[in-house]
Amino acid sequence: MNVLLAGCAAIVLMMAAAPAAAAAKTTSADARFKALYTKEWKWRQKQFANGEDNIKEITDHLPKVDPATQDSRLRYWEDTLKQLDAIPRARLSEPNKVNYDVYKPQLQVIVADMKFREYEMPANSDSTFWTDLGYTARQDFRNLKDYRNWIAQMRDVPRYFHEQMDEMRAGLKRGFTPPQVTLQGRDGSISNVINARPEDSLFYEPFKKMIAGTPDEQAKLRAEAVDVIRTQVQPAYVELLKFWNGEYVPGARKTLAAQDMPDGKAYYRQQIVEYTTLDMDPAEIHRIGEQEVASLHQQMVDVMKETGFKGDFPAFQEFLRTDPQFYAKTPQELLDKAAWIAKKFDGKASLYFGRLPRARFAIKPVPDDLAPFYTSGRGGPGVYLVNTYDLPHRPLFNLTSLTLHESAPGHALQGSLAAEDKTLPDFRRYSYISAYGEGWALYCEYLGVEMGMYDTAYDRFGYLGWQIWRAARLVVDTGIHSQGWTRDQAIQYMRKYTALPDHEIETEVDRYIAWPGQALSYYLGEMAIKKGRAKAEAALGDKFNIRAFHDAVLQMGSVPLPLLEARIDRFIKEGGKGPYPDEEK
Repeated sequence: MNVLLAGCAAIVLMMAAAPAAAAAKTTSADARFKALYTKEWKWRQKQFANGEDNIKEITDHLPKVDPATQDSRLRYWEDTLKQLDAIPRARLSEPNKVNYDVYKPQLQVIVADMKFREYEMPANSDSTFWTDLGYTARQDFRNLKDYRNWIAQMRDVPRYFHEQMDEMRAGLKRGFTPPQVTLQGRDGSISNVINARPEDSLFYEPFKKMIAGTPDEQAKLRAEAVDVIRTQVQPAYVELLKFWNGEYVPGARKTLAAQDMPDGKAYYRQQIVEYTTLDMDPAEIHRIGEQEVASLHQQMVDVMKETGFKGDFPAFQEFLRTDPQFYAKTPQELLDKAAWIAKKFDGKASLYFGRLPRARFAIKPVPDDLAPFYTSGRGGPGVYLVNTYDLPHRPLFNLTSLTLHESAPGHALQGSLAAEDKTLPDFRRYSYISAYGEGWALYCEYLGVEMGMYDTAYDRFGYLGWQIWRAARLVVDTGIHSQGWTRDQAIQYMRKYTALPDHEIETEVDRYIAWPGQALSYYLGEMAIKKGRAKAEAALGDKFNIRAFHDAVLQMGSVPLPLLEARIDRFIKEGGKGPYPDEEK
């Protein structure tokens, strides 16, 4: 009897120990994973001082971009991936399995970019390393250390520019450059810095309204800033301009397609993976684009008829491009209308979202040095930039879509919600995955229809025009980079199907040529969200709650599309319960 009892006791102890052992293994795996990504993220911040991934401080230097540093970064990330692979995903907690499935593709994309030596092409028609310096100049400076660090950073500009130019020369030697045709006129952003008085320079912007220090300290820092801009920054830009016009643009490749670059087909396929988070064949994406363009075009024709216009579609497009009633007379008028649209959304926000960010955003014009080649607007946490350059080509019937996309509930809302969610690791709070972020912002334009944001038939035409613009990107991007399309062919396709002004069509086509794959993320991302919503509505019926659905999508932060699909499936399985049930009543 005692032996039997002892045996039973042993079995009970073993049964009790099994869950404890499993829990210990899970805890151990979670701890290893957290230690790994925490260490890598901190290292990443130090590597890219004041880059897009650096979100905490204004540092006293610019990143190193010399070949030795780039090689060491690649080795570090490859080693991090090996350590990550050694952590058994099955033993992670459920939240950390999601984190793992976000983090691993993030590292894989970084490693792939490093192996293709993307850093040898740090300037294109849309963005450049020298204009990126303006992001820091426009940040909020809070104390004297920030101002001193900014001055130290400006002193580092000559070294930084030399290293970047050396990388660009390496790219030139192997034909890894943007197409020459897309670089014409982009020297204006360099000349603007050279020709400006130091006190009028973007680099001086933080010193115009200083909020820290005594009057004497402020005067000293302002004088030092002027001197550094004159003696360090502007001479570096003079040297850069000479290199740009004398070496880089003349030597840039004459072809357009990404597949024409070294290992180009593999490079383009990797860009598709990076920006869409899907491994799709370019021909399949092209086909989807053509189908969507045809469907949207018919909807645009139907709305055109609603307006009472008597001519054909090309005549209507010309009417929209040229009639003064559709254009603001002054930059302030455009900004005011954008602000009014954003405020209209505020009155509807609680009907569609259970949780809203605490952070607000400002509405500002695109800086003069960027405006001629910048998109119509761009937004994110804290700011919505509206391009007031060339007003006769900034139609007001597009402004509602632009505002919903770039401000709230688009980028400014999504980015702020992610940053404020301290339950997410930093690599999810502050990183940006284009398919998710741009897909969400484009979905917000669609959501504007339900919210009653489009007041007139012209506004609805503008909405459809912007939808077809993104669908047309699927055709144009793949056409250029995998099917041998010419620049003129792409421009004519955009002109035929969209109502975009000619100036914007040209700048956008140049952007697609110079930035392979990025343009694909918008429409494919929106399709994933709309497909997931339709699935949830069908499965849940009367239990479907739009606020809960949006909260579930936004609570993810920025994730690959397959993870978003899995989250929506879980939303359905849980009966449509959102992540913040107390906020959805």
